Amino acid sequence: MLDKRTGARLANLWDEAKAHAMGGPELLVYRSNTLGSDKRVTNYGGGNTSSKIWQRDPLTGEDVEVLWVKGSGGDSASIKLDGFATLYMDKLRALKGLYRGVEHEDEMVGFLPHCTFNLNPRAASIDTPLHAYVPKPFVDHMHPDAIIAIAAAKDSKALTKEIFGDAIGWLPWKRPGFELGLWLEKFCLEHPAAKGVILESHGLFTWGDTPRECYETTISVINQAIEWFEPRSEGVAIFGGEVVKALDATERRAIAAKLMPRIRGLISEKSHKTGHFDDSAAVLEFVNSRDLRPLAALGTSCPDHFLRTKIRPLVIEFDPAKPDVDAVIARLADDIAAYRVGYQAYYDSCKHPDSPAIRDPNAVVYLMPGVGMFTFAGDKATARISGEFYVNAINVMRGASTVSSYV
Repeated sequence: MLDKRTGARLANLWDEAKAHAMGGPELLVYRSNTLGSDKRVTNYGGGNTSSKIWQRDPLTGEDVEVLWVKGSGGDSASIKLDGFATLYMDKLRALKGLYRGVEHEDEMVGFLPHCTFNLNPRAASIDTPLHAYVPKPFVDHMHPDAIIAIAAAKDSKALTKEIFGDAIGWLPWKRPGFELGLWLEKFCLEHPAAKGVILESHGLFTWGDTPRECYETTISVINQAIEWFEPRSEGVAIFGGEVVKALDATERRAIAAKLMPRIRGLISEKSHKTGHFDDSAAVLEFVNSRDLRPLAALGTSCPDHFLRTKIRPLVIEFDPAKPDVDAVIARLADDIAAYRVGYQAYYDSCKHPDSPAIRDPNAVVYLMPGVGMFTFAGDKATARISGEFYVNAINVMRGASTVSSYV
């Protein structure tokens, strides 16, 4: 089973009696909230939804096609009408004539505000072209663990074909933006019967001719992936099997209470931090496993994950069979300093001339065998959400490494 916490199929929560009375924008809010209500569909703030809606232009009085798409920073579970950007579709299509190629892709972001409909102040996200150029009126882009486990597998393309046949396509990794939007358009035009596409190391796009069809396609595709994983996970040594035993819950929490203030003190030089502790079954299965260190070193694969968790966690060396917390505390300063050096090297290898300055180089996620996971951020809610995202990453690594290799 991909996620021991949430093995059941996703329920179809669409209520046609409720939806029937709604207009186009309200249906988009309803669809988004319904999808976001289950964290197996998408994580906090992750994914986006869109509808192409015909509306009266306040300037000309004529009906025009308007893209409503989740704006930057919104959360699908709680988004309201004011969380959506609105853009003229004719202007978005006209942007193709200004596009000078992938090496100039970043300049296209600056054109999006010129496409704004009705003076909407909500900023359009970098995913806007992906929704605009899919030639369907309703589009969902979600980050389900079951799908990202396929997207992050070494043989992702072959797995997609095996599981979904021609109903769901596959595209190689491409940074979200204008070029990927054109790729999606080309795929749709070349595969008119397809219901969606998996983006390598990224997530799922699905679409439909009605809001309900779009929603139900998203749910059914995720369920199909969950069903495919289940028999292939039975009897398999997950993460290479357990190599250490978890301490009992009282001991785990006592160690967390002793260790977390020490970590917080060492990483709060420039800004105060708040910590969150997670010793759930999914976390303990990972931190107690043989493959903890090599998988943690590979880092998270989905952009939504590492934006919240950084590219990789800090693994705390600890033997729960011989629990010496004082020795861990004695090494903490050196371990954290080494992580900072590694993060600086990672930043230097990836930066461009116009990249922003390096931000906080400290780890967000700390994994401790036999104990669990600590996450730190500027406030409690963000620390908790960062932990939720790393649990998503654990679920992805579980699925990908069980049926293939996680990359």
